[in-house]
Amino acid sequence: MLAQLFTWWNSTTFSTQLTLWRRAARLVGKDEQGNRYFEETKASGPHGMKRRWVVYHGVAEASRVPPDWHGWLHHTFEEPPTVAPLRRRVWEKDHLPNMTGTPLAYRPPGSLARNPDQPVKQDYEAWTPENA
Repeated sequence: MLAQLFTWWNSTTFSTQLTLWRRAARLVGKDEQGNRYFEETKASGPHGMKRRWVVYHGVAEASRVPPDWHGWLHHTFEEPPTVAPLRRRVWEKDHLPNMTGTPLAYRPPGSLARNPDQPVKQDYEAWTPENA
């Protein structure tokens, strides 16, 4: 119970659940990662729009929201992807969350993070003030 009160990065907090209840938010859908999307039943947001929320399943990382749900959250699309799925193009790649800071992050060739036991290249000469 205490973890749910204070750890916003793992799942919903008590205050998030309270806000969704107070605003009579209805569940609109779920994405393939388990994130849940909600919308107010009455418009109270700016410009008379209904407020929309995402409740992350697991780590709260904004890049985990797929493009179709991102468009719906930001009122780019009126209908959620459960009603009107976004048409995929043949050249589009699958959505990937940001992997920076994780073991799955991209590491370019020559990066020490990629291979820490890599020997020092002989074509490199370190600069020292004495040689300047």
